[in-house]
Amino acid sequence: MTAASPEIEQRLVAARRFAREAGKLTLQHFRSCDLAVDRKSDNSPVTVADREAEQRLRTLISEQFANDGILGEEFGEQAGTGGFRWILDPIDGTKSFIHGVPLYTTLIGIERDGAGLAGVIYAPATDEMVSAARGGSAIYEVGGSLSRVAHVSQTSSISEACVLTTGLAGFSRERDVDATERFLHLQASARLARTWGDAYGYLLVATGQADVMVDPALHVWDAAAIQPILEAAGGRFTDWQGNATIHGGDGIGTNGRLHNEVLAALGGTSNR
Repeated sequence: MTAASPEIEQRLVAARRFAREAGKLTLQHFRSCDLAVDRKSDNSPVTVADREAEQRLRTLISEQFANDGILGEEFGEQAGTGGFRWILDPIDGTKSFIHGVPLYTTLIGIERDGAGLAGVIYAPATDEMVSAARGGSAIYEVGGSLSRVAHVSQTSSISEACVLTTGLAGFSRERDVDATERFLHLQASARLARTWGDAYGYLLVATGQADVMVDPALHVWDAAAIQPILEAAGGRFTDWQGNATIHGGDGIGTNGRLHNEVLAALGGTSNR
C-alpha cells in the first residue's frame, strides 16, 4: 500500500483535530435537559449542537485551507478554487444525540474530483476515532492516546457475522417491500443483528468489532468519510449496486470477505 500524498496527509491530520474540536462542542449540549429540537424541511431533526459544530468546522477549514470547498449538511455548499472539497456531517445520528444515546458521530470526508480520499469518524461521547487516507492505514484511537492500526474482521460466513443497520423503519420508508424482506432474511441468517447504526456502525466494521453495516439511504455527507476508512482497514464500501462510490445514495460496508454475499442477498434493489 502506497503512502498518502503530502496534500492529503496534511488535510487528514487537520481533520482529526477539527473533528475533536467540533465533537467536543456537541458534548456541551449532549443530554441537556433544555435541548431544543427543530425540524428541517424533510422533517428530520436538527439542534443548536448540529449548527454550532458545523460552523466551527467551517471556520477551522477556512482558516487553514482557504481555497478548499466545503459541503455540509446544515449550511450547504461553499465553493472553493482548488480541487479539494471537505464534506461535513457535524452530528451523524442526531436522533441518537437528542435521546442521549452516545453512539452519534462527527464526520469529515475529504474529496477531490468526486472521489473520497480521506475520512474521519469521531464519536465524542465515547471519545473514539477512526480515520484514514486512501493509500494509508486506518488508525483507531480511544481517549486521544491509545491507538492502533484498524483492521476489519476475518469473518467469512454470514452465519457467524454481526450485521448492523441504523433502523428497520428506514427500509420501509426508503425501499420497496422486496428489499425490506431481503434485509430481514439477511438479518435472520446472521449470528447477531443490531441497530448500532449511523456512522458508528461503520466504525465498528472498520475496527473488526462488527462485520456488516447496511444503509437503505445515505447522503454524501454520511458516506464521504466512510469509504476511504473502510478500504484502508481492508474492507469494502459500495452502494447497493456494488459501485465503490460515496455518491450512490445508499451504502453497504463490510469486511470485504462478506461483501458479494451481502450484495447478492440484497439483490441490488433500489427505488431510485
